[in-house]
Amino acid sequence: MKAVAHVASCCGVVLALLTLAVAGVPGEAPADSCKLDAEHGGLSFPVHRITGEWACRLKLVIDQYTTANMVGPLKTAMDGPMYSHLLDRPPLAAALINRLDLADYKAETRGPGQWWANDGEGTEGMVQLVYQNRTTRVYYLEGTHRSRLLPNLSGKAVVFLRIRAVKEASGLESMENTLVAYTRLDNRLLSGLASLLRPLVGATVSRKLAKGVDVVNRLGLEMRRRPDRVLFEATDPPPLPEEEVAFLKEALGAGAPPSGGGRSERSAP
Repeated sequence: MKAVAHVASCCGVVLALLTLAVAGVPGEAPADSCKLDAEHGGLSFPVHRITGEWACRLKLVIDQYTTANMVGPLKTAMDGPMYSHLLDRPPLAAALINRLDLADYKAETRGPGQWWANDGEGTEGMVQLVYQNRTTRVYYLEGTHRSRLLPNLSGKAVVFLRIRAVKEASGLESMENTLVAYTRLDNRLLSGLASLLRPLVGATVSRKLAKGVDVVNRLGLEMRRRPDRVLFEATDPPPLPEEEVAFLKEALGAGAPPSGGGRSERSAP
């Protein structure tokens, strides 16, 4: 019921993002009637770019949420090209995080802009990238959560991610992340107990989102402080895909910004 942040992951953010999940089935309203509010958590998002069935799916969760959470702004010690590269590749981010013993994340690509993710702490599910541009990502998640404190939960979530580059005192670039997440439980009985569950569910969602960002931040710090170790783990048998190893060698070894870092606007099919 929470799928966080494997998104954060950078990531984490995705990764973080990847493990947050929550509830519901798209409504029966005509697709052209599903108008989304532009403002969430005091931030404005270009939701007018999201239309049709996706607008209806997101609107159902947002309008009938069980919990609404905002986390951030939190910093990730990573420059824009590296951050964007990992954010678009949750399996790579998860593999590095796992190999460096930062967390027990797992992620697999299941289609264009779609991933399965597991945070190693009882949360797993599917994450779909619905919209992206240079500073914004919008995700739709479906998944389950199991823990000792809460009953087994399933549901859907909508996550808005705002990112921007900031300069540290050292002169290095870091990424600032703000996440707004709406979650909706599948089980109607549990939804009816929302007044009792909301504090626990909301705290769990916030913790997972914040942890996702923190894990990716620690990955960024490891890349800056011990790039040789990161490259070693990337090439340790079985090595990561050749093209990913080449990217890491260029980004961590030469220190120059890797090519292809620019982001273009994109909506899910």
